[in-house]
Amino acid sequence: MKPSIIALSAIIAAVGIVGMKKPDYVRNMVQSFSPVGENGSALPLGQPQLQPSLRAAEEKPPIFQEIKRPSQPPLDTVVTAATASEVDESALRYFASQGDAARLQAEISRLKALYPDWTPPKDPLAIPPNEDKQLETMWQLYSQARYAEVRKAIAERQAADPAWQPPADLLERLSVAEARLRLINASDLKQYETVVRIGAQTTSLLTCSEVDVLWRVAEALFRTGKSQRATDAYTYILSNCQNPAERLATIQKAADLLPSKTVEELLTKEKTAPDGKPEFDSIRDELARRFIAEANADGKIIVPPQYVSRVERLAETGGLASDALLLGWYHLPRGDMEAAEKWFRRARDKEDSASASQGLALTLIDRNMPLEAENVLYRWRDASKEAKAVYLAATTNLLAVDPPIPITAEVLKRIATEVIKSRDAATAQQFGWYARALNQPQTAVQWFKTALGWKLDDEPSAYGLAITYLQLNDMKGVSEIQHLWAGRSERIAKLGEEEKEPETVRKRLPHAEETVTTQNGARPAARIDAVSKEPRGYARPETAARPRQRRSAVTVRGCRTTINPQTLSPDAALARGWCLMELNRPVEAAAAFEVGLLGASAKTREDAAYGQSLAYLRSGLASKAAVAAVKAPQNRQRALELQTAILADKAVAAFDAGRPRETLLALDQLKQITPERTDLMALRGYAYLKLKRYGDARRVFEALAAIGNTDGQRGVAIIHEMFHGND
Repeated sequence: MKPSIIALSAIIAAVGIVGMKKPDYVRNMVQSFSPVGENGSALPLGQPQLQPSLRAAEEKPPIFQEIKRPSQPPLDTVVTAATASEVDESALRYFASQGDAARLQAEISRLKALYPDWTPPKDPLAIPPNEDKQLETMWQLYSQARYAEVRKAIAERQAADPAWQPPADLLERLSVAEARLRLINASDLKQYETVVRIGAQTTSLLTCSEVDVLWRVAEALFRTGKSQRATDAYTYILSNCQNPAERLATIQKAADLLPSKTVEELLTKEKTAPDGKPEFDSIRDELARRFIAEANADGKIIVPPQYVSRVERLAETGGLASDALLLGWYHLPRGDMEAAEKWFRRARDKEDSASASQGLALTLIDRNMPLEAENVLYRWRDASKEAKAVYLAATTNLLAVDPPIPITAEVLKRIATEVIKSRDAATAQQFGWYARALNQPQTAVQWFKTALGWKLDDEPSAYGLAITYLQLNDMKGVSEIQHLWAGRSERIAKLGEEEKEPETVRKRLPHAEETVTTQNGARPAARIDAVSKEPRGYARPETAARPRQRRSAVTVRGCRTTINPQTLSPDAALARGWCLMELNRPVEAAAAFEVGLLGASAKTREDAAYGQSLAYLRSGLASKAAVAAVKAPQNRQRALELQTAILADKAVAAFDAGRPRETLLALDQLKQITPERTDLMALRGYAYLKLKRYGDARRVFEALAAIGNTDGQRGVAIIHEMFHGND
């Protein structure tokens, strides 16, 4: 056994010897267990059994310390007061006969530890066979790891010879071997509490010769919430164990579990390999990638510059798109848009992917280049919900440029197709303003109506529709809008008081347009494609925007640039979240509201949870909205508002996905907390139609038709045609 390796079991046993003191790193390791004292009672956690003379010296908090090698190598030994006139050397002879040099050396070290005066035989093969043939057989079974057969042989012999007692050494080694098997089995089954318990009961396994056991115990400690103890275990291995492959594997295993900062501390235990290179140099590239990936998952983590530089070198020389992607997503949330764009472009040049295109589109939107952003992401628009949200954000920003930039008919057509498919009210509204800018009022009316059909409470679309009616001299249409929005929109109410339309209508557009940097370019000659000839008979409901008292908190221009919300105070992040909602950038708003949830005041946390739920709803993520809604207590009105919006969103999403039963379930739940709106009644009718519940569908549509609802009239006509044809 290597003299530099000090077995934990040896030191634990040595605390009973006057003048010997258990090193701090051992106490720190054992502290995570609950060892059993000599009298069978459990010792308090972190308080190993000590001689009275040592207790005063052991009162300091236990910490791990690297072992300094003495000038004379210490004996890795378990000291025992007992002496023996005879030493059982049968295991030596057996291991030698099998050519098992490793186990032979381990047995010699063990016997020297037990019997300090014992001298190993020069030729283990010359040791005479044990005269006790049955005992010799037991040792052979033990060496072959046939532990159950050893137990059986012992029991059979004791039954035949009650006076016979097996050697204590055999029983001890057998118990340890069985414990090892139980520990490994528990580890494989992820029974981590059991692993910790077995390790506590069999500390002789916690040595460098059992490094696999040490790894398993370290993982079990981490999985059971004892991350510092897991770190201590890895530190013990790196401080005391010398096998290069095992040391390298230890760092890799630690990196799989521990945070990057802790892994960096473990790397200080690195030694110089025989070839003159640092022993962990071969895995530092992979560690750097892991550190950046971890930071990408947690925006609060800042990776040391040397690791960022290492991945940059890999991205420049290795040719892997994944390395460039790591760097792009690392720089993007930290506000370094120039670096983010550079790495996203490089990743996309090497391998065009959804992730690279999405990241590049975000940087282009930030740089007020929405036309290129739309073109970059169009191919990947359906790759994920996040990709679709970014694509629609690009289209909204593109249509909002003032004065309008040239957009080809092909691009306008594909944007319109995606807007209708996604039922995105924000972009539909923007199409309305774009049509007005091109002096196409009839097309603008269609788009504003479409936006309101998908989002009934969309005041900017209602205002756009009203001023377009005014432009067309359709005073009846203006009156209808004013009647519907009475008490909810001052500017719509005052619209009739104006003698003429403002000189530049777009200066009075909703907030999203106010944030777009002007880009020069002639107006396109292409006409905007009209919306679908058969619009849906129901709306995609969403809640109102942010709380009224917050409307003057920030200006729209206050969040034009992209910054990492983690760098803001909770109150500032909350204000930025509402600002981003004004710009219809709900994905970014949700991240800002997340920081607001860290606020000290209950009101800040309440508003942040409310805002985040609204942001997720606007993004079409009803499940996330439901989670956000309960992150902080809400008043009764808000709670009802959010629950209503979430259930309505789920109902519409289920219907769009072809799951009418789920639609009805959500509508039934919604009906229990609030009267059913007419648009959702129509949705219920169509769900009944899909399920062929024609009687129920007829009753719903007839009720709607009785109050003059066009969806109800259309539904009645559909059912009549199904059963009566053209009669």
